[in-house]
Amino acid sequence: MKRINKYTLVSGFFISTLIFFSSCKEFLNPDQEINITEDKLYDDWYEYRAIEVGLYGIQAELVEQLVVLGELRADLMKITENADADLVEVYNFNISKENKYASPTNFFKLITASNNFIAVLKRDHPEVTEPNSPVTNYHRLYGEALCMRAWAYFNAVRIYGKVPFIHESLTTMEETDSYINSAGTYIDSLQITYGIDGYTNDTLKNVPIQLNKQFYDQKLVIDYFTNQLENEVRAVGVNHYIDNADQTWEVSIWNIYAMHTLLGLMYLTDGDLAKAATYFEKVVYMNSDNYRYQIDNSFGGSNWRNIFSNIDIREHIFTLWFNKSYFQQNKFQELFEPRDPHKYMIKPTRKAVMLWETSWDDYRLNENNTQPWLTRTVVKGRPGDFNRGYGVSYAYLQNGEVIPSQTVTSMLYLKSEEDYRTASLLVEGADTAIWKYSWNKNVYDQDANFIVYRAAGVHLWLAELYVWWRFEQAGVVREFTSNAVNIVNNGSNYTIDANREQVGVRGRVGIGGANDGIKVGNLNYLRHPFTNEVTGYINLTGNFKGLQEYLEELIIEERGRELAFEGERFYDLMRVAKRRNDPAFLAKIVSDKFPEVKREAMYNYLLNEENWYIKYFD
Repeated sequence: MKRINKYTLVSGFFISTLIFFSSCKEFLNPDQEINITEDKLYDDWYEYRAIEVGLYGIQAELVEQLVVLGELRADLMKITENADADLVEVYNFNISKENKYASPTNFFKLITASNNFIAVLKRDHPEVTEPNSPVTNYHRLYGEALCMRAWAYFNAVRIYGKVPFIHESLTTMEETDSYINSAGTYIDSLQITYGIDGYTNDTLKNVPIQLNKQFYDQKLVIDYFTNQLENEVRAVGVNHYIDNADQTWEVSIWNIYAMHTLLGLMYLTDGDLAKAATYFEKVVYMNSDNYRYQIDNSFGGSNWRNIFSNIDIREHIFTLWFNKSYFQQNKFQELFEPRDPHKYMIKPTRKAVMLWETSWDDYRLNENNTQPWLTRTVVKGRPGDFNRGYGVSYAYLQNGEVIPSQTVTSMLYLKSEEDYRTASLLVEGADTAIWKYSWNKNVYDQDANFIVYRAAGVHLWLAELYVWWRFEQAGVVREFTSNAVNIVNNGSNYTIDANREQVGVRGRVGIGGANDGIKVGNLNYLRHPFTNEVTGYINLTGNFKGLQEYLEELIIEERGRELAFEGERFYDLMRVAKRRNDPAFLAKIVSDKFPEVKREAMYNYLLNEENWYIKYFD
């Protein structure tokens, strides 16, 4: 196997070679039509590379589950009347163990496969664990496998609240299933103890070991795997560009920036803002000739949608690649599209649509801060975030066709004049659809890439922690709230280099200026969503914590506009609610999407944090 394209081997071979080779002696690779035995499997570098690619094939099996659980339980997605029973359960937070989206099987497959690959690398290339050995591609493979495993545990624990710790000696799904289903003690009879230099010919004995089943909660998962990544990984990501001249390989696998992002997110989730900032800043402020991972105009204006049509190393940090030509597809179009042959089982909530449609560009207020009730809108501005919203994140479809953006623009202008009747006629009978995975796709493609991490997401995580991060410098306690605002609006947080062409997350789509960026101050004016007239104000004078909370909410709202439907929304709400020690924050936001007759019951249910998790292991 001298050439491998991205994820081209079928998933069955991925799983069989990775998960079952310890207990089975023969494997069939349908693409090659040859038999591979365990003793021959790792004779050639390209066979290691094939197994590396196989891990990503297993990870790709998780994408629909991650989006459904990360978004449908939050505030920006809801079910349609076409939804199947599993989606209805997820939406209503009454998820059974038989629910396909609740199953931890694919997480266990990925963890077990990673265990297997890690064990082989330690056995056949023990230098990967030696701190002073020269770095080779085997070290990079080892880093990928450790990142993959940490990512799987972290995502699983965010879903289930606790996860069984799969001991590294468990390298097949048969062993893992037996261990998980054991009463509490499992005997792993296949454990081999090697000599001090780790080579196979120095085997001392075959020692059965007793494993006591342990469950790790979020704190334990984060502590264990941040420590492992920080102390054991010396390099991450094999450079396949040398073989195939495809630069996107770098961000289609785990790489150093993806690892930094994972570490930053784990620390942010755990509340360690200083450590989270350390890792996010390695991404946000990295040195690069092409402003990589810095929010410049590379995807400015209407070019923002190009983030979702191709993989680009300037924005993408880690993206799972799909391609129908290689039969590597996902079910996003099936879930979201209201046109045949798709099922249209999930749609955006009204709140999601309003995030974009009630954004205003180039408006101006005549502020009266001594008599704030006299403040008025003097320039209405232009309604709608059309660069990130209509036609790319969501769409209106009539008879299977997307309504032209000019029609939606007219609708919003009519609403701004309070002509709601005529406005509604323009989209009468239309279905509102999630379009982020259909943008630039034919109806049968079903192969939109899944972005695990991208630059704007990291910038907004950094902005979020800057809201609360306080540190001492030269005996003076400093806050970074102004930097949080700058990251969102205009990128002027890059004070170390005035020549950097930064524009901010909102700025690159044209709504981050003095008149349309987010603003936080003593007096914060509220405006009507459709007319943009001032309707009131929030007075935060002397209330710095209130100001921080208000800014945090604006940043979370901005994450909705920028990152809707990408799988992180529910965990964004969880993280803020836990930071505030206020489950009502999440309960109110999520319950508001339910019909009025059900809203109070859902609010009360979600006040209990235990109900945020799927109780699979209870």
